[in-house]
Amino acid sequence: MSVKIKIKEVYEVQNQYKAFYTGGTVQWSSDGNEMLCQNAGAINLVSVTDDAVEPVIFGDADESDVVYTFALSNDSQHVVSAHRSGLLKLWDKSSRQVSKIWRGLHQGPITKLVFSENDALIASGGTDTTVRVWDPIQQVCRGTLRGCLGVINLLVFHPDVESKILLAAGDDVKINAWDYETRELVKTFAGHFSKVTDISFTSDYKFLVSSGRDKILILWDYETQQAVKTVPVYESLESVIVLPKGVQLPGLKIKTGKVYAACAGEEGLIKVWEMTETKIVFKQKNSLVTKSSEEGGLAITNLLFNKQTSKLAIISADHNIIIHDLETFECSKQLSGFSDEILDLILFGKKDQFLGMATNSSDFKIYDTTNMKCQLVKGHTDIVLSLSANQNYILSSSKDNSIRLWRYDAVEFTVQCIAIGLKHTNAVGSIALSKISGKFCASVSQDKCLKIWKIPKEFNETTVEKELTRLNCTLTELAHEKDINCVSISPNDRLIATGSQDKTAKLWDVSNLSLVGVFRGHRRGIWAVRFSPVDQILLTNAADCSIKLWSLTDMTCLKSLEGHESSVLRVEFLSHGMQLLSAGADGLLKLWSIKTSECLQTLDKHESRIWALCVTQDESVFYSGGSDSQLIKWKDVTEEKRERETNERKEVLLQEQELNNLLQDKKLLKALRLALNLDRPLMTLKIITSVVKSQEQGLPDTVYKLRNDHKETLLKHAIEWNTNSRNCRPAQLVLNILLQQMLSGEFQVSELNKHLEAALPYTERHFKRMTEYAKDLKFIEYTLHCMQPHAAVREANKTDNV
Repeated sequence: MSVKIKIKEVYEVQNQYKAFYTGGTVQWSSDGNEMLCQNAGAINLVSVTDDAVEPVIFGDADESDVVYTFALSNDSQHVVSAHRSGLLKLWDKSSRQVSKIWRGLHQGPITKLVFSENDALIASGGTDTTVRVWDPIQQVCRGTLRGCLGVINLLVFHPDVESKILLAAGDDVKINAWDYETRELVKTFAGHFSKVTDISFTSDYKFLVSSGRDKILILWDYETQQAVKTVPVYESLESVIVLPKGVQLPGLKIKTGKVYAACAGEEGLIKVWEMTETKIVFKQKNSLVTKSSEEGGLAITNLLFNKQTSKLAIISADHNIIIHDLETFECSKQLSGFSDEILDLILFGKKDQFLGMATNSSDFKIYDTTNMKCQLVKGHTDIVLSLSANQNYILSSSKDNSIRLWRYDAVEFTVQCIAIGLKHTNAVGSIALSKISGKFCASVSQDKCLKIWKIPKEFNETTVEKELTRLNCTLTELAHEKDINCVSISPNDRLIATGSQDKTAKLWDVSNLSLVGVFRGHRRGIWAVRFSPVDQILLTNAADCSIKLWSLTDMTCLKSLEGHESSVLRVEFLSHGMQLLSAGADGLLKLWSIKTSECLQTLDKHESRIWALCVTQDESVFYSGGSDSQLIKWKDVTEEKRERETNERKEVLLQEQELNNLLQDKKLLKALRLALNLDRPLMTLKIITSVVKSQEQGLPDTVYKLRNDHKETLLKHAIEWNTNSRNCRPAQLVLNILLQQMLSGEFQVSELNKHLEAALPYTERHFKRMTEYAKDLKFIEYTLHCMQPHAAVREANKTDNV
């Protein structure tokens, strides 16, 4: 039984997933439901409960006056932001409106902002080594505090409001404390040997804990300013939080009188130290943050603790936000703030429920497409370049010269590495899993080799890296002369196709990797190869801006499609091999018909190269991603468009019939409204001309009652009639009525200058012509008047003769 194939004609954007956190400040609302994240030069509001991201609110990334930093008040009602212009703006968080604006007075950018515990004051620190205390209500500076050296990177109000103490640290490895009322430097905590990154007070305010890049934690006696304990942690720290009383941690009994400090930094995991006994009492085992590859580098940039929900948020250097429940320390939420460059996309699971994304990171991401909940998958040690999947497994390849096989659980939304392949000697750029059997996979690398790997039936059930099952490489072939960019397995699992920078594509037999054929014709390197799902056809796309279709039987080029103006990076088959979807380095997506070789639609939403495409099985939706960090979901709206056009045609036919009926019944003024609604200039002219000829009253009143958009349509029609001298009378009549309504303010028109410029030349020509007619008419009247006496004499003579 033949199946009718539905050809795609129109795709539209259904969702755009953009970055909401690109580095900088992150603040957590007091109720734990929202986060404010710095996104380039603006601030985004992110819902922690449902992953909703509001549009840019406090500020605009496209404006020149971008946001440098911001702070959220303790009651989560206000936000203060520092801008490039040197202004400080106080925003009402609920209304997103600015309530106060004042000049910051710093000699340079403001790097740090903080509210006091009662939200009555705001402190700002800048690159000019000074700290200023502000009264946001009066918009006055309460004092300038000096004593730090370098850029102010740490600002903390003392938790006890009555103490009136503000602490700050710059680049001089000291923590300074001022009485901001008297502006006197009252305390100095000197003990670190490198930059101080964070401080946190104990609940009784008697002690504070500081962290630094010098790989130590220091417990300070606040009154005596003495270092009670110095704890070497052997990693550069970025954040420390003293855990309050009542907090529960797995396997840890919180003792009274002890100081427990949670810290994180270079190693990418959280450790809890008991400061008085200088020992680790808790060490995170399920970290989703990769350790920094450099000595002293960043892995975790900040920790946020929410008292109301008893949750801890980790801000990673990869712009991910990972939230842990402290009682179990299980990850309760993952937010991906910025995907950097999207290199590959795959869909897998039942009804394509899950979306895999490889970005410019050693971790790849899995999204549940129903709610876009994110899961970070950690395992590779370098950038993940390619992904592939079937009903059972996910396969990934990386710059670390390895491929990894993963098992996923659709119910629990978890992914576990079960095997690893380590035979390549260079970055593995592309991989493919067998379509039918799922018993083997293929990989290609910059080492110019094509390898086939056998997937075992049983795996070592372990999470220990060294004990993972090793994939067996069964066949290896030096396939090309240059880097191999892509590999694809045929739908029947019998052939493998590869494409390379050497401008050729090659066809290989799966059983023994013998060369079946070579495809030559491209002038630049080939980026991708694809087998047709129904025909014996191979597709190749290359940097020479072309797409070629090849016959697998005689290795000849059947068709070449040219339309992109830059490299074609990815192509996928649609509609049972009858259509193509291509992505280019210019950020354009094109929908092709293979039969006619025509481009049916060009989609322009990306701002740069599109590296990745993936299409759902029913082809109703596809995803695209590229170097602009945007993931865009496109929906096939061909049927909706056809149905909409059909309904519009039916409606137009009904209105045309009604218009004819009104004209037949001589109901001209009612017909005028309908003609304007149908946007029919000639019909409108016919009606106006009939009104003028019949001298029917009520035209000004009818025009007055029209909607503003109908009046604007009538104005355009009148300007169009005005170009023909035969229609100047109805045109000038309508223009006169509409201009009078403009002057009285009853009619507002957009682009008035444009309309007047179009109407004036013809109106002047009509006026000149009418003036000449008037002159001629007066001359004829004068001539007749002069002839009347002679005519009277002649008539009298005739009478006498009779």
